[in-house]
Formats: sequence, structure tokens, C-alpha cells
Amino acid sequence: MKARSHPKASKKSDSYFLRTAILMALDGVEKGNSPFGACIVDSFGEVIAVGHNTVLTKNNPTHHAEINCISHACKRLGSWDLSGCTIYSTTEPCPMCFSAIHWARIKRVVYGTNISDVRNLGFSELSISNKKMKDLGKSKVRITSDFLRPECLELLLFWKSKDSKTY
Repeated sequence: MKARSHPKASKKSDSYFLRTAILMALDGVEKGNSPFGACIVDSFGEVIAVGHNTVLTKNNPTHHAEINCISHACKRLGSWDLSGCTIYSTTEPCPMCFSAIHWARIKRVVYGTNISDVRNLGFSELSISNKKMKDLGKSKVRITSDFLRPECLELLLFWKSKDSKTY
């Protein structure tokens, strides 16, 4: 992976926020977790919360990056309602995380790699895409997929190169 400093990008751009999620994922990998990160931003372009996957270190299968990030954001705002917020995720949210995004009323999700990318690495992801869940459930969440995909793939390959890892 490239240097761990924050990339040059407008502080209020999608690139900046997804790269913030990538940095969180790298932090998680260094702590022995899986390579997933998330960042929640309010409608004014301010970061409300960041998080990474802690499934392995917390021994809890629900501690995905998106769930951790939503939990931090709700605590910080004192509300379960995150209307107007956008969540940036290094990988397409799993069905559990997409449901939480929907229930929190987050307006938009922006992600890099797809569920199929992490399934190909050995993760036991369900092959239900966010777009399919959105259509089936008539969710209003807007989806931007494959954003900064090469950088998010690089994150997965970095994790894959680690000697000790758990799926």
C-alpha cells in the first residue's frame, strides 16, 4: 500500500471521504482485523464518524465497519436517525449493513469493491447486491458503486499479502 498520509483531495469530496475509510481499514488491518473501513459524513460535508471492522478482535460477527461507524455516529448525534448523511465504505455493504444503512435513513452509500471481490478472497459473503436489496425492499438509499475501485482493490491485496489473517 502507498504511504499512510491522507491523499490530496478536496476535504469535502467523495474521494476524500472514501480515502478516509481506506485509512480506517488499514488501521484495522494493523490491529489484526479484516480490511474494511467506513466513514459517515453529514449533509454539510463534515465527518461524523469513522470505523473499521472489529469482528476478529471483539469476537462479534456483527462488528462490521459500517455497523461500528453507524453506532459511533448515532452516539455522537444522540439519535438513531442519520437522515441526510452519506456512508463511505471500502467494500459494498453486506445485507446486514445495508439494512442498517436503510433503517438509519442514511441517504447515500458510496463504496469501492463489490461483494464478489471479497467472496473471491474467501470471505463468506452472501451474494445479494445492494442494488438488488434496494429494489426488493424499495429502499430510498442512493448507491454509488465502484468508486475508487483500484484503491480499494489495492487495500484487499495488501490484506491478502499479510502472513496471518482470518476470514
